[in-house]
Amino acid sequence: MIYLDNAATTIKKPDAVYDAVLDAMKHCGNSGRGASDASLDASRKIYEARMCLAEFFGGDDAARLVFTANATEALNIAIHGLFEPGEHVITTQLEHNSVLRPLYMQRERGVGVDIVPCSDAGIKRGIISPSDIEALIRPDTKAIVCTHASNLTGNVVDIKSIGQIARKYNLLFIVDASQTAGVLPINIREMNIDVLCFTGHKGLMGPQGTGGLYVGERADIKPFKSGGTGVLSFLENQPMELPTRLEAGTLNGPGIAGLLTGVMELEKIGLDNIYAKEHELMQAFMGKIKTIPGIRIYGDFDVLSDNGLHCAIVSVNIADMDSAEVSDILMNEYGIATRSGIHCAPLMHKFFGTQKQGMVRFSFSYYNTVDEINEAAEALMQIAALR
Repeated sequence: MIYLDNAATTIKKPDAVYDAVLDAMKHCGNSGRGASDASLDASRKIYEARMCLAEFFGGDDAARLVFTANATEALNIAIHGLFEPGEHVITTQLEHNSVLRPLYMQRERGVGVDIVPCSDAGIKRGIISPSDIEALIRPDTKAIVCTHASNLTGNVVDIKSIGQIARKYNLLFIVDASQTAGVLPINIREMNIDVLCFTGHKGLMGPQGTGGLYVGERADIKPFKSGGTGVLSFLENQPMELPTRLEAGTLNGPGIAGLLTGVMELEKIGLDNIYAKEHELMQAFMGKIKTIPGIRIYGDFDVLSDNGLHCAIVSVNIADMDSAEVSDILMNEYGIATRSGIHCAPLMHKFFGTQKQGMVRFSFSYYNTVDEINEAAEALMQIAALR
């Protein structure tokens, strides 16, 4: 199988990640639950992962790195734990449902929610302008919540500029880094990020069931869930201290061990090298498919001519063919895995007018090859020729 669905999850990971997960499953106990060697080994490994990830994202306090099952849980913890009725939040049309649905729930509670539309309605590239976000700020605005890159188009958002706007107006800035963590450099302090939400199973090369959030000092998040912590057990409420405040129950020790190893392997390779390889594959693919009759390519690829950032995602349609049909043909006849449909990004499909057709998304990894990209492009040409 040629796997080109890395925006959903990476399958090919460094061998050391698989080894770390298996070793932890064999030898690690329950972190914080006992003083046996097995329990202490788990605690040490999880603390090492906190330190590694906090440093990786430019944080200065490992205790503020909270582990979750994925970015969806991290975003729910942040969004449900920060806002009260009567407050106002700004988000964007680019967002995944992991941002939109929690915000819609908050809207039902009386939180005001404004959604910044893409600023290029005539050209249809799907770009968000920081100035449009600033224009919606009002006296009761508490936060800006936005993605670092669209999971549908790969367009990268200028979060550094948005972070400056947030700090200018003393707003909290919450960032969904699901598509960029492990691919693009992220520095919490330099970008004025108050809460960074990430998943482990994509660019960070960790296992599924891992993720987290880094909570800055300005963000006071109420517990999303409560329960066993292994410490302060006589308290009737969840302890106040991080990370315990936002972590209830047994952590995914083997997954976190794998995530730690994934990040360490990324640091050996270098983010610049990862981005350059994925960028090269994306451009090679674009160069081969852009002249296919009936092809439509979505997103802002003009940025590439100016050395602008773009995640390794290319979403397309072939004339009026249903995206699911194209993906099925790619898988069943060519052995190529892609993702069709709406990609949990309904507002972007409304923007592009593809609510019914969906899109076929190709997303590339550092471990893909030029030969795989060539085969995928040739398959698209053949499908278009037979439609």
